[in-house]
Amino acid sequence: MDNTRGNKNKRQQDGKKLSFKPIEKSITRKKDSDSGDQNSRKEANAHKSGTYKKEAGKSKRYTDGKGKSYTGEKGKSYAGGKSKSYTGGKKSYKPAKTDSEIVRLNKHIAAAGICSRREADELIKAGLIMVNGKVITEMGVKVGPGDEVRYNGERLRNEKKVYLVLNKPKDYVTTVDDPHAAKTVMELIKGACHERIYPVGRLDRGTTGVLLFTNDGELTKRLTHPSFNKKKIYHVHLNKNMVHSDLVKISEGVELDDGVVQADAVAYSNPDSKKEVGIEIHSGKNRVIRRMFEKLDYRVTKLDRVYFAGLTKKSLSRGKWRFLSEKEIKMLKMNAFE
Repeated sequence: MDNTRGNKNKRQQDGKKLSFKPIEKSITRKKDSDSGDQNSRKEANAHKSGTYKKEAGKSKRYTDGKGKSYTGEKGKSYAGGKSKSYTGGKKSYKPAKTDSEIVRLNKHIAAAGICSRREADELIKAGLIMVNGKVITEMGVKVGPGDEVRYNGERLRNEKKVYLVLNKPKDYVTTVDDPHAAKTVMELIKGACHERIYPVGRLDRGTTGVLLFTNDGELTKRLTHPSFNKKKIYHVHLNKNMVHSDLVKISEGVELDDGVVQADAVAYSNPDSKKEVGIEIHSGKNRVIRRMFEKLDYRVTKLDRVYFAGLTKKSLSRGKWRFLSEKEIKMLKMNAFE
């Protein structure tokens, strides 16, 4: 009886072993062995055609070939090839557009730094733009990296945007090219970059201070447009002491030939001299500072712009320049200054 029970327990233990995973694996291996040759041929053919799929875990999938894709847990997917994107949960990412993409002709012209998009439309309408040797006058034409775009016979190229500020010295003319000028501001920034940059707005020959340069046509148009209503601050030196009543007149408004102009703020800038005045103004009229003081019988002997478009000449010696920081560039583009 004892031997019977022993044999029965042994059979029960052996029966339990039948449900163990090693046995199941052996079954799987047997199935794999049976169809191994067939699957190997399928996988080899699939790899060649780029359609191989592997399933494991929670619906993971991998597709090779020109359009790579992978699907894993929680709905995450990745597509490779020429069109890369990543999606995971609620987050999504798409690569930034490159300069190699096809763009509208006016955008291409503006990107070359010669004007704004609106002005580019006018150049197109006037028949001044050629694409691949053909004059273009209709709107909406698109160009790519292989197209040759010319304005006044000169080929236009999309350039990296450059921004720098100069502390302009006296006796330099604010122009790109003037055969009658002994010295221009372009001489002061020569060799700063390979891109063609231009001064934004103008400062008189005798005026010193903050002067912005860029090849960003859109930004230049906005900063120099009459509707640009941002403050500028000047340090003014006069030929004689200014009486307090005249300071009040400037703050209340001075009648000029082209209308009344008033300062946002005006005060003596040097406690030891009433010949020096600081003035904050929004008007963009030509030579407006000099004309305001001349109207009150003062002559400006020195004029220094210390603030323009959120930029100052801090830590810049006269005649020196520097590139704008990323923070300053973002500020300009967002118009995030007073």
